[in-house]
Amino acid sequence: MAEAAEVPRKMRAVQYDAYGGGAAGLKHVEVAVPKPKKGELLLKLEAASLNPVDWKMQKGMLRPLLPPRLPYIPVTDVAGVVAAVGSGIDGFKPGDEVVALLNAFSGGGLAEYAVASAKLTAKRPAGVSAAEAAGLPIAAITALKSLRSIGAKFDDETTAGKPLANVLITAASGGVGLYAVQLAKLAGLHVTATCGGGARGMDAVRGAGADEVLDYETPEGTAMRSPSGRKYDGVVHCAPAGVRWSAFKPLLLSGGGKGGKNNSKVVDLTPSFSAYLRAAMHRVTRARKRLVPLFMWPNKAELEFLVGLVKDGKLKTVVDSRYPLGDASKAWEKSMEGHPTGKIIVEM
Repeated sequence: MAEAAEVPRKMRAVQYDAYGGGAAGLKHVEVAVPKPKKGELLLKLEAASLNPVDWKMQKGMLRPLLPPRLPYIPVTDVAGVVAAVGSGIDGFKPGDEVVALLNAFSGGGLAEYAVASAKLTAKRPAGVSAAEAAGLPIAAITALKSLRSIGAKFDDETTAGKPLANVLITAASGGVGLYAVQLAKLAGLHVTATCGGGARGMDAVRGAGADEVLDYETPEGTAMRSPSGRKYDGVVHCAPAGVRWSAFKPLLLSGGGKGGKNNSKVVDLTPSFSAYLRAAMHRVTRARKRLVPLFMWPNKAELEFLVGLVKDGKLKTVVDSRYPLGDASKAWEKSMEGHPTGKIIVEM
C-alpha cells in the first residue's frame, strides 16, 4: 500500500446509530481511519455532497437493504486527494486529486477520510474544485442517464442538421434538475422546466439554459404545458412521486418506429410501485408513450465524461450552500427541508 504522507490512526466523522432523528440524530465521533483493500483507494476528503437518498436512508425508507448496519457514516459523493493506494491498482498514485462515488453499503462521506473503489473514482483536472466535483456523482450521472434514455446524444455528428427535440424537466432547480437542464442544452434540446424555490430557483434554471421556465406552484406550472405549445419527446421527472401518468400523457408526442424506437418517454426518478406496474404494462404492449423508471447503475466512464465537461466549462455545479464538517447537521437539515437550489456541500 503506497502512501503520500503519514495517515493518522483516527479521524473526525459524523454518523447515526439509529433510524430516524433527522439532523438531531447525527453524532460527531472519532473513529479509526479505514484501510483500503485490493482495488481501493484511501481518500483524504475535501468536500462531500448531500443527496435526498442520504436522509431517506436514515429515515429507514430503504430498509432492510440500506444502511446494512448501524452505526453508519452517511454520504457517498466525495472529492479529495488520494492518501493511499491498495493493491492491484494502476493509474492512481498518492497525491492525485479525484472525485468518487463511494459504495452505499459502506458509506463514509461525512468524514476526514474514506475508502473508494478505483472503478468509481475519476481524476480531477486542475481548475475543477473539490466542491464542483463532489456535486457530480449521483446527481449529474442521474441526469445524464435520464437524458440518454430518452434519446439525447452528446456528439455533434448525430445532432448536426436535425431539428431540435423538446424535453420537459420537472423540479429543475434541484441538484439533478440543474445538471439535466445544462446537459439537455448540450444535446441540442429545447428545454421546458418546472421548478420551485421562488425567484432564486427560477433564475438558476434560466441561468442553466432553460428555454421556458414555469413555477410549479402556479396553475401553468402544475399543468406542465409548454408556453410555446410544444409537445415533448421526453420528460425527465425529478419531482417527488405524486404526478399521475394521466397528467403527462397528453403532453407527449406520439412516438413511432418499429421495435419501440422513437417512443416518447417519461423517465421517473422517484417511481412508486404503481409506476413500476405501469412501466411494465407499457413495455409489454409496446406503447408509443411510455413511463420508464430509472435504474441508477453508475460507471466510471460517465463520471469521467462529466468531469471533462466541467473542466471545459460546459457544465457547472450550482452550489446552494456550503457547511464545514462541524456543521454537518445544518446541511442535513437543509437537505431535509427540500427545495435547495443546486447542491448542498460539506467541506472538511
